[in-house]
Amino acid sequence: MGSSEWAVLIVLSALWGGSFFFVGVAVTEFPPLTIVTLRVGIAAIVLWCVVLIMGHRPPVDVRIWTVILGMGVLNNVLPFVLIVWGQTQIASGLASILNATAPLFTVIVAGLLLPDERATPLKLTGVVTGFLGVVIMIGLPASGEEVHLLAQGAIIVAALSYAFAGVYGRQFKNMAVHPIVIAAGQVTVSTLLIAPIAYVVDGPLKIADTSSETWGAIFGLAVLSTAFAYVLYFRLLESAGATNLLLVALLIPVSAILLGVLFLNETVQLVHIAGMLLIALGLSIIDGRPWRRMSSSKP
Repeated sequence: MGSSEWAVLIVLSALWGGSFFFVGVAVTEFPPLTIVTLRVGIAAIVLWCVVLIMGHRPPVDVRIWTVILGMGVLNNVLPFVLIVWGQTQIASGLASILNATAPLFTVIVAGLLLPDERATPLKLTGVVTGFLGVVIMIGLPASGEEVHLLAQGAIIVAALSYAFAGVYGRQFKNMAVHPIVIAAGQVTVSTLLIAPIAYVVDGPLKIADTSSETWGAIFGLAVLSTAFAYVLYFRLLESAGATNLLLVALLIPVSAILLGVLFLNETVQLVHIAGMLLIALGLSIIDGRPWRRMSSSKP
């Protein structure tokens, strides 16, 4: 990846790092399926408005909509429902650790399915190093805490779904469809799939009984962590590939901690710095360029 791709990756990690916070606020008043429906539904409205302003048109090719449908299931419906439900039982920090397994799965899935993204020992080493940094930075749950294996398993399945979505979405590279149109289509089909289920399971939306803080979290989740984030996601997927894209999962906990320092008066501890350094080391190993420069400078 070039410097512009790394910049987009960092911005994306901040947007998705905020999603765990937004979900943590929203689950206090809304059930999981309702949160997911509001997230993708509001994002769809925002994105189609931007599509029209930019002068783009929805695709008419059935094949493109078929791929968009598959992407909506793998990248929205399945992981969003699993993560939101998981966060009703486990803390956001642990959820972000489990979500950080996505690059590990992506290296394996992409290595098996994509000829141009074969897994290499260096790439695997970098991903494992970065994941250890995430674990060190956030810390494992205390031994006295409830395990909630089912909720943890749900987050891991969501991470695996993200890995398959990254590989599956490479099909858009040869379809000449603008990233914002893909993003709008994806959240639209996701809304159509999940809204009827949410209405049956959760019941009608209770707008009057919901606090302004929860609505703020919902709109932050939909506009920032979904609409804007997916524009960056599909642009980066096209230019950098599935494996590089899913490295964002390693940066999300870093973003969450830095956002806490900036906006919640939290402090950075030594263990956070150690974890961030390990993540940076892992990313540099995957990128490879710093190591190649050092080896080439040796006499």
